[in-house]
Amino acid sequence: MLVLENLARTWWVFALQGVVAILFGVFAIIQPGITLEALILLFAIWAILDGVLALFASVGAAEAREPWWPLVVRGLLGIGVGLATVKWPDVTALTLLFLIAFWSILRGVVEVVAAVRLREAMQGEVWLFLSGLASILFGVVLFVSPSSGLLAVVWLLGIYAIVFGVMTIMLGIRLRNVAPQLQMAGATS
Repeated sequence: MLVLENLARTWWVFALQGVVAILFGVFAIIQPGITLEALILLFAIWAILDGVLALFASVGAAEAREPWWPLVVRGLLGIGVGLATVKWPDVTALTLLFLIAFWSILRGVVEVVAAVRLREAMQGEVWLFLSGLASILFGVVLFVSPSSGLLAVVWLLGIYAIVFGVMTIMLGIRLRNVAPQLQMAGATS
């Protein structure tokens, strides 16, 4: 129950992650002719922000004496991928594609594991599970079809970011709605 209470208390982190993902996705779709350097910079910013937010969430998990390390791994991975992308902006489109695919699959696995763990604690964990599956599917598609071209990658990345963002916002809303119920349950115990 402590995990759920901590998640409910920080519901806004999920909502903010969702908003950032949707903004990135919309920009990627409406600007498909974006240069490789701009795509690299946008992806780096998104990965770093997502990593920082995951690290922030890990502090709350640690305070609740819950497993915090998956959030730290996800956070450090996002920050590391973002910083590596900034440091080597001349990375080829294929390397960027595999970097994004690898990050997406690892992130998705962490989310699926977290959703399975939350299954008994709350209803609505399906949004986290689905966003994890979307991350994994997106990464696999990039690995299987690397020759799809940068334009297709920009569109895929944009669509993925929007879908992921919507699912993450839905999870945040569900957590926000659970918070009053948890407070009432805590007051009656």
